Amino acid sequence: MRSAALRLLDNNPPSLLSIATAVPRFRFEQGEVASEARGFFGREMSEIERLMPVFGHAGISTRHFCVPMDWFLKPHGWKERNEIYVDVSIELLVRAAREALAEAGRKPRDIAAIVLASTTGIATPSLDALLINALGLPPHVLRLPIFGLGCAGGAIGLGHAAALARGLDHGDVLFLVVELCSLTFRQADLTKSNIVATALFGDGAAAMVIGRPGSDGVRLGPSGTHTWPDSLDVMGWHVEDDGLGVLFSRDIPTLVRQEFGRATDSFLERCGLDRRDLAGYICHPGGMKVLDALEATFELEPGGMGDARDVLREYGNMSAVTVLFVLQRMLRRGLRGRHLLSALGPGFSAGFQLLEA
Repeated sequence: MRSAALRLLDNNPPSLLSIATAVPRFRFEQGEVASEARGFFGREMSEIERLMPVFGHAGISTRHFCVPMDWFLKPHGWKERNEIYVDVSIELLVRAAREALAEAGRKPRDIAAIVLASTTGIATPSLDALLINALGLPPHVLRLPIFGLGCAGGAIGLGHAAALARGLDHGDVLFLVVELCSLTFRQADLTKSNIVATALFGDGAAAMVIGRPGSDGVRLGPSGTHTWPDSLDVMGWHVEDDGLGVLFSRDIPTLVRQEFGRATDSFLERCGLDRRDLAGYICHPGGMKVLDALEATFELEPGGMGDARDVLREYGNMSAVTVLFVLQRMLRRGLRGRHLLSALGPGFSAGFQLLEA
């Protein structure tokens, strides 16, 4: 089994040809967001004063939002939030996709399939359908919109895009991810989860061109998912009249320390591998405590996931998009060898993708 999995990475797999990212134009310092949060939630509320240290301890310096700061000080319903989600998502995805296509040396007509993951809004027709005209994609392009994977969408979605690319005899796959987490900040929600989310989340998009087998580039190997039983209340959304309400458990770092290593080893074993076969890890930086837990799980020095920490500091947690920002940064630094890309999301689930540069 071990030799078979090792051969899978060498046996003409699909390849990552390019990756590009985009963020909205509104950029804020973390201190500015923290200052505005006091007025946003109300100074008279003792909970916000008790939780204000979260902004300073989040390991974040700057974030990008799809709306200006004063937008948050007025009430907004689900309809308005979702209209902004669709408009800004298309804008960011067009920018990222055009850059990724140019980097890969591809034209829109070269794309045979489009896979799009997003969980911070809805669109019907789906965003991928709207992008056919915006990007000039061929009318026969295959479409796979994916909703509900949350922070794991970058990893799990990439696995689906690579699997689709394996079956193509012509054309490439355009994999897109966009999350506008700032639209979920809700003034009337005084729960700890919402206040922590306000201190943590940002907005962004990423695009990747995945070449069918035989293409040059970073080779994409096996992928997988692990969902823990009876864990539906760990992470997700509550759908409210005025938008999406965040749900996440304070126990996520503990779950990572206690469970993630076993899930990782189980995935690697199914691939005929173990951690000794890896040159490194590309992980979604859910937050500082999660990064600490991941470094401990993989027996790295504290701060060893420097690229993930840098992305978190410069952009915040952009949900599914974030791990692709980490991958882009590591590729630019000259990533070499077999790496495991992973992210955690609602379910409660882990997504895994092996790749080799």
